[in-house]
Amino acid sequence: MKQNVAQKLISKHLVSGEMQAGKEIGLKIDQTLTQDATGTMVMLELEAMGIDRVKTEASAQYVDHNLIQEDFRNADDHLFLRSAARKFGIYYSRPGNGVSHPVHMQQLAKPGKTLLGSDSHTCANGCMGMLAIGAGGIDVAMAMAGEPYYVKMPKVMGVKLTGKLPQWVSAKDVILEMLRRHGVKGGVGKIIEYYGPGVKNLSAMDRHVIANMGAELGATATVFPSDNEIKDFLRQQGRENDWMELTADRGAQYDEEENIDLSELAPLIAKPSSPGNVVPVAEVAGETIYQSYIGSSANPGYRDFAIASEIVKGKQIASGISFDINPTSRQLLEQLVENGHIANLLSAGARMHQAGCNGCIGMGQAPATGRNSLRTTPRNFPGRSGTREDSVFLCSPETAAASALTGKITDPRTLDMRYPKVQEPKKFTTEGMLEAPPENNADVELEKGPNITTIPDFEPIKNNFDLPILLKMSDNISTDEILAGGSRVLPYRSNIQKISTFAFEIVDDDYYDNAMKKRDNGGHALVAGVNYGQGSSREHAALAPRYLGLKVVLVKDFARIHLQNLINFGILPLTFVNETDYDYLTQDDILEFRDIHETIQVTDTFDIKVKGKDHTIPVRHDLTKRHIDIILQGGIINWIKQKQK
Repeated sequence: MKQNVAQKLISKHLVSGEMQAGKEIGLKIDQTLTQDATGTMVMLELEAMGIDRVKTEASAQYVDHNLIQEDFRNADDHLFLRSAARKFGIYYSRPGNGVSHPVHMQQLAKPGKTLLGSDSHTCANGCMGMLAIGAGGIDVAMAMAGEPYYVKMPKVMGVKLTGKLPQWVSAKDVILEMLRRHGVKGGVGKIIEYYGPGVKNLSAMDRHVIANMGAELGATATVFPSDNEIKDFLRQQGRENDWMELTADRGAQYDEEENIDLSELAPLIAKPSSPGNVVPVAEVAGETIYQSYIGSSANPGYRDFAIASEIVKGKQIASGISFDINPTSRQLLEQLVENGHIANLLSAGARMHQAGCNGCIGMGQAPATGRNSLRTTPRNFPGRSGTREDSVFLCSPETAAASALTGKITDPRTLDMRYPKVQEPKKFTTEGMLEAPPENNADVELEKGPNITTIPDFEPIKNNFDLPILLKMSDNISTDEILAGGSRVLPYRSNIQKISTFAFEIVDDDYYDNAMKKRDNGGHALVAGVNYGQGSSREHAALAPRYLGLKVVLVKDFARIHLQNLINFGILPLTFVNETDYDYLTQDDILEFRDIHETIQVTDTFDIKVKGKDHTIPVRHDLTKRHIDIILQGGIINWIKQKQK
């Protein structure tokens, strides 16, 4: 049977199930990736499971999110993560090394392998001919313990690329074009595979840009072939022996087809406050900006910074503009310094920040109130920047640099200059990017500061119960709205009791207080529209509301990773059979659940009543038998403990 790249990767790693779209499959995981916003919980989960050493070929723990050390919390967590990496046999990337996704690509990524990461943008490494998937932390912990990763077999969307990108247009515009066509739900339940003659005109890092923001389409993964471009990239890194060719068989089929002629693309921009709100830059040109920001995992390559450097070289940015430069790895930063690009940017008036995620997840660089921020980051969800009422646009480095010069959104094609040419270095030689774990971990102790607490115990869901609807929300509620990132919140990622105080504050300031009043009286339910839980893989967005008594979430549909996180922590996820019933429900309605234990095991559709009203609402679950077992045990930690008895 002729196979595309995605099918080859899945079939090679399939340990259970059949490759039929919608059916649950189990996959062997070769590599894992954790970062500090999610990794502390993963390490605590490994400790709770009694794991001595991870079973994967390579696992890496990166420190890239929580770099601001305004008190002891982040610094303590960095020490804890290093000690856990040494104890469990994990590579460790210290603060300042850079963002997990490009560093992993540089140091460990291998064509033909699977990668599971506790960060939704793990899919970026699909640029290397890998099956790279973002997941909740506990799913990653299970994979590190040697368990398969379970996911419903996705459809494969083949995107045929032809032509070559014109001047002033770059890889960011390719993924923005996909978002313009398909929106933030266009990739749900799918792997997006790019193929065709246009692929050879995209560098490995160009592919990283495109694969990274497959998460914004809601895709399970993004896959590129492993060809000579990937071989050249690995040669740059001194890892040519890790290369293998991996391409689709001639005549391979796809479940869905899309075509993009790269030569026809123009500079694009995503307006506030969704990555799917894409228009041509020319349509919004002239809007005044406060900030222009270059960097993040969505534009992490050498050329992304070098092109901006060449655009502003010998010039000055507009008065009053904050031109923020966020290098994505120490390796990259060294090369940019060596070749004069950092000097060009600083001379033009740029602000230089340390290598890491930084403002992408609201960790500094928050924009001023009521002002526009132009960013090369992957997301512009409400409040993600750190400013509650923000106005963030997503664009390419070319557009960001051009706009920094003019002080307003600018189509880079209108600049009075030739399109700069950027020469990639032939070799990157940075040493010591990853610290290998010791072979003997017998004497390694976990270093826990006072902010690191144990994971709370959760009781299983009862058979009969009534739940008040504490919040009724709209469509596309993101995990940043459920539980914000940023320097106020993320330092408490190892303290569930404290981090829960920030839950849903962007949606309702009173949620925490109201939830605590209900928690000891049976808990509460939430209602929302479509694409609930889009965005980050942070399991805290399920764990914190669970701590506050959340038992059931009823929505029109879920984002993939958040759905699994809800299940992992024993929260029952339900969808409306008739979406019009969403309009009937109001906040503070009380939902009646009866005989739930038996009901969810024998049927996927059942009725719930609204107390005091003559109305019955049919609902549906899409749970496998394994999911149901986890729910009835009160979450995956209880489930694991039960299995070990």
